[in-house]
Amino acid sequence: METVSKKVEVARLFFEVNKTIKHSTRRRFEDIGITLPQSLVIGALIKFGEMKITELSRKLHLSNSTISGIIDRLEKQQLVIRTRSEEDRRIVYVKLTPEFGEIHKGFHKKIEKKFEDLLSVGTPEEIERIIEGLNVLKKILSDRPE
Repeated sequence: METVSKKVEVARLFFEVNKTIKHSTRRRFEDIGITLPQSLVIGALIKFGEMKITELSRKLHLSNSTISGIIDRLEKQQLVIRTRSEEDRRIVYVKLTPEFGEIHKGFHKKIEKKFEDLLSVGTPEEIERIIEGLNVLKKILSDRPE
């Protein structure tokens, strides 16, 4: 297979694996009553901490009204809390609740267990090759000039 075709094959396989992982993760979120859009909001809050609704909208490329609807549902589940700015009451901040922290710990354990189960059919040698391949891919993608 020529180099270009191999590069295309790497991309195709990467997207297939990514799709499988997203599908599995989506099911785990659904198991705890969280939709994919809600998980995106939660992911942004985990990564960036407390944020204004407008910041969340920009980061996730969704409208303020869409984010507000998602926040409404997450608030009902006691996973996020809204607070208003003391300086400007029009500004609303969103952050994760302590209750979410407990769910998050359990969720990560379930995801880790799911991956262990999925990969349990691989031999130690196959798992090692996967690790090596992913490390090479990570290095290639990180070393690339922007």
